[in-house]
Amino acid sequence: MSANSFGRDVASDEPADVDLRAHVHVAPARLALYSKLTRHIVPILFLAFVVAYIDRVNVSFAKLQMLTDLNLSETVYGIGAGIFFVGYFLFEVPSNLILNRVGARLWISRIVITWSIVSSLMVFASGPASFYLLRLLLGIAEAGFFPGVVLYLSNWIPSARRSQIMALFMAAIPVSGAVGGPLSGWVMAHMGGAYGLPGWKWLFLIEGLASLLVGFAAFFMLHDRIDSVRWLSAAEKTLLVSDLAREAHTRVEQSVRGAFANPRVWLLGLLYFCIAMGNYGLAFWVPTIIKASGVASVSNIGWLSAVPSLFSVVAMVVIARYADRRGERRRTVAACCVVGACGLLASVLFASTPAAAVAALIVAAIGINSIAPVFWGIPTALMGGAGAAAAIALINCTGNLAGFVSPFIVGWLSDLGGRTLLPGMLAIAIALLTGAALALRVPQQVPADRS
Repeated sequence: MSANSFGRDVASDEPADVDLRAHVHVAPARLALYSKLTRHIVPILFLAFVVAYIDRVNVSFAKLQMLTDLNLSETVYGIGAGIFFVGYFLFEVPSNLILNRVGARLWISRIVITWSIVSSLMVFASGPASFYLLRLLLGIAEAGFFPGVVLYLSNWIPSARRSQIMALFMAAIPVSGAVGGPLSGWVMAHMGGAYGLPGWKWLFLIEGLASLLVGFAAFFMLHDRIDSVRWLSAAEKTLLVSDLAREAHTRVEQSVRGAFANPRVWLLGLLYFCIAMGNYGLAFWVPTIIKASGVASVSNIGWLSAVPSLFSVVAMVVIARYADRRGERRRTVAACCVVGACGLLASVLFASTPAAAVAALIVAAIGINSIAPVFWGIPTALMGGAGAAAAIALINCTGNLAGFVSPFIVGWLSDLGGRTLLPGMLAIAIALLTGAALALRVPQQVPADRS
């Protein structure tokens, strides 16, 4: 394959490592610079992703009451949970292209504010049709957020440090579980009946309001250009621009059309689809798995659902740092896929024992949540220009079609199997194992200088 097809002809997922590692990891000035960037950039993006993920998957807790109130089946829930990703898929690439044109400050803020409003409108769900419509609109509202952040970080952080920064950002996924689980359980247990609203409606209202506040904060805290920030000195700005310029020659400036015609973009999209099958298999069904183990209290389910998330926060940062330092992302991705598949299967095979089910979910969360930060270090090192915006969005939206397929498959197989989760989790495990095989087909990277 030619160099123009996806970066360099040499098969490497982090081509700038040879030049950047010594600079990033040795020079005190650079250590101070990237520590400052992390403190100023990551927290607001992290917080936005926390509320995004809570708004995306809080339906898994609302389900515990909403299905009875609205007389919905497991299949209807699976379709409604997944139809979010149809809207997400259709508007992902256009949204990221707009962000590349108008800047992250305006567009990411707009995305967060819009989805907060739509999420709050879930209180008006009254049956399958309105449930489907509101979930579809939520996906349209959120489209472009994650790939926009990936693109934004690639313009501020050199590739040799990017998996670690992505891990800090994506720790929002397990943190959202650790925070969102107990919060959702508490709201539904204690707010139900207030002002005549059931607990699941309060859940959407309260968590939607939190997103609205974060959206306004993002507008004032994000910056589009290095020269516009006040918290970097002139010397630090020069150093940062120099580091980013050093790796720029390894990125191919690709057109939007070229991104769509690139077979490696589609390979990575398929791989990310398998990864996302595991992500949403975990996110949408953890409360149901814990409930099936014999835990009846919604509040207790909320607290127990936080345990796997807390363990995986630490694991994903450690694993991403390992992948950056060893320069080996494909095998790391493959290994995590296998661990996640085994954990998910074990969680339903030992579902009759709460302790065993939660232990298996911890293993599943460690494996599944650690994949994406390492994975996203691969495509962001290889492309630049509008083609990068399109390719990142295309990979993400292709992968996130699993957000529709995953809950639908699990819900459908659950109904067919008499409401047992084993067939659905087996399907998710097969998808993760397929992802492991695809990860190993990503070309071997160039050995990196570890100095």
